[in-house]
Amino acid sequence: MTQPTPSLNRRQVLAAAAGGAAVVGAPALFSGSALAQDKFPSRAITLIAPWPAGGSSDGVMRAIAESGSRALGVPVVVENKPGVGGTLGASAMVGAKPDGYTLTQLPLGIYRLPHMQNMPFHPVKDITHVVCLVGYTFAIACTPDSPFQTIQEMVAYAKANPGKLEYGHTGTGTTPHLAVEEFAEKAGIKLNPIPYKGSAELVPAILGGHIRVMSGTLDVAPHVQNGKLRLLATLGSQRSKAFPNVPTVKESGWDTISESPFGIGGPAGMDPAVVKVLHDGFRKTLEDPALIGALDKFYMPAIYMNTADYTAYAERTFAAEKATVERLGLAKKS
Repeated sequence: MTQPTPSLNRRQVLAAAAGGAAVVGAPALFSGSALAQDKFPSRAITLIAPWPAGGSSDGVMRAIAESGSRALGVPVVVENKPGVGGTLGASAMVGAKPDGYTLTQLPLGIYRLPHMQNMPFHPVKDITHVVCLVGYTFAIACTPDSPFQTIQEMVAYAKANPGKLEYGHTGTGTTPHLAVEEFAEKAGIKLNPIPYKGSAELVPAILGGHIRVMSGTLDVAPHVQNGKLRLLATLGSQRSKAFPNVPTVKESGWDTISESPFGIGGPAGMDPAVVKVLHDGFRKTLEDPALIGALDKFYMPAIYMNTADYTAYAERTFAAEKATVERLGLAKKS
């Protein structure tokens, strides 16, 4: 594939003009048309979705990309890089040029995994937090033939069968994993966790009977509604509007709340003007009926934070996740 010619930024153009420098291959460098081409964005943007194609996260990221393409005036192309608890996007992105043309979704796991294992990036120092857009609603569900009807009955079953009740989650170190581990610790039970690469793998596994319990996002809602799964509890601070009769884990007696905003980021060192263009463009997607429809489809709430607020959130969350990981005894060895 022919690689696109890197565009010169405005500072390079002005510096070259001031020094009378010539740029090889750019005879019209100082023409009005060349300066117009320097406007960002002028070519396709890659947006990494760190999950398999077909799941709820992938579906929402594609809806964001389609809406973002219209708002920014250039194609926003989704590239899937699943694995390592949703952190492969950040790992792949931090080595890219900070020109705004390589971006990634920033799931909560990027603030947690560095405390659990060595990662090739620092989630605050190595990433520009552009904008937060959406959040997940997490839940615990089981197969309809499971020997329990409620979350309390599941706890009783797990106590009677320590270590024998398996549950699937969306990847080691992800929020659906650690939320259940924290809940299990507070409930005094031992479960057998089985990691999958996102919802696209997890949901077929439980529908196929390979596991009896799962912790994941509410994209399982259609399977709950048609009776193929039973929803035991949600993990947010409030009940889901889609399932008002299903209790939260907290109100069921265990003080565990897991809510997970996510947004879009790029490499450190991005031009603030480029960041603003990206922020404003993706901010407009929250007004797009197509994206709103996708969020409703996957039971995800819109959670907006501007660049400054999102950066502050990242700093707070990185510190808070360290405390959580240490409390659960999952911190990496120094």
